[in-house]
Amino acid sequence: MLIKYLNMMLIRYLVLLAVVAFSSGQRAYAQARWTPERAAAWHKSRGWLAGSNFIPSTAINQLEMWQADTFDEATIDRELAMAEGLGFTSMRVFLHDLPWKQDSAGFVQRIDRFLGIADRHHIGVMLVLLDGVWDPHPAVGPQRPPKPHVHNSGWVQSPGAEILGNPQRHPELRPYIQGVLRRFAKDKRVHAWDLFNEPDNKNTDSYGKQELANKSEMALLLLRSVVGWAREVNPDQPLTVGLWRDEDFSDAGPKTPVARAALEQSDVISFHAYNDANGVEKRIAALRRHGRPLLCTEYLARSFGSTIQTVLPVLHAKDVGAYTWGLVAGKTQTIYPWSSWTKPISAEPLVWHHDLFRRDGTPFDEAEVRIIRSLTTKKP
Repeated sequence: MLIKYLNMMLIRYLVLLAVVAFSSGQRAYAQARWTPERAAAWHKSRGWLAGSNFIPSTAINQLEMWQADTFDEATIDRELAMAEGLGFTSMRVFLHDLPWKQDSAGFVQRIDRFLGIADRHHIGVMLVLLDGVWDPHPAVGPQRPPKPHVHNSGWVQSPGAEILGNPQRHPELRPYIQGVLRRFAKDKRVHAWDLFNEPDNKNTDSYGKQELANKSEMALLLLRSVVGWAREVNPDQPLTVGLWRDEDFSDAGPKTPVARAALEQSDVISFHAYNDANGVEKRIAALRRHGRPLLCTEYLARSFGSTIQTVLPVLHAKDVGAYTWGLVAGKTQTIYPWSSWTKPISAEPLVWHHDLFRRDGTPFDEAEVRIIRSLTTKKP
């Protein structure tokens, strides 16, 4: 009991140190953060970014996408051609720390090859370095098959709970973060860096019982470090960390410490919006007052009213970057709703949750394709 108590006190002390260090060093961080003018110039040079969160349909998670044995260039090429046909100009793509640890040189070469394929299709890439969602215990090697009819049954967090939950191990991620950033810091094929996706998501309905009890505190500690490591590299592309909780989109600003840190350190502001059009407009209004370009890095949950027909026109009209969750239905099985973890489903849903195409290139909804093409061919 004494050891457990001392460990808890150590963690609280480290969190307090991080907060104090951030407060005292905020001026230094602010000097490194892009000015609103530089962010606006970046936005003007890129134009309206529209695309998807991308993983090839043959991969169940980031590891299967990037490991040498399962890196599927043919499928990547074919499916990015589908995106090009919609007029999409940007893909949001998740990396992972484990392929770097396994073979950093090979991993970087595969990222380079991916960027080359995307570039041939006139598509740039937002790279996501860390992820706080789904399975907290990733492992290299062959990945398990999908659970039938379950949404994202094999997606993995980066880093895993073993590292995230131990602040003394956080520095192990520095070579990965800075190594990838340095390699592509001046690469025009990279649109932006999303440092940490939903860092404090506790996966309540999926892996919640296996999650860290103090995940939010550990995520805040790691996020502070990652921002600092990225600022040391100083890439040509903007850094961002997205807001995603409902309570973090108020006029008073974010309520959670992780969201406040994300907002304060982002060069361009990104957010998720699985809401109807009215809800998306409210989120945009809450963030617009910060005077920086906005990117909606996740939307499209049809059964929640987040549809191409209603939300994409809003994002276009407001000149907010727009990334659907999912492009081609595949092993991630994100056509199934989040609730498939707790409410079993036995067949393909009549209304897909995410994704735009079947593997053969057939759209889920031809009307969606027409709307996307009509908007990607004209300026906001």
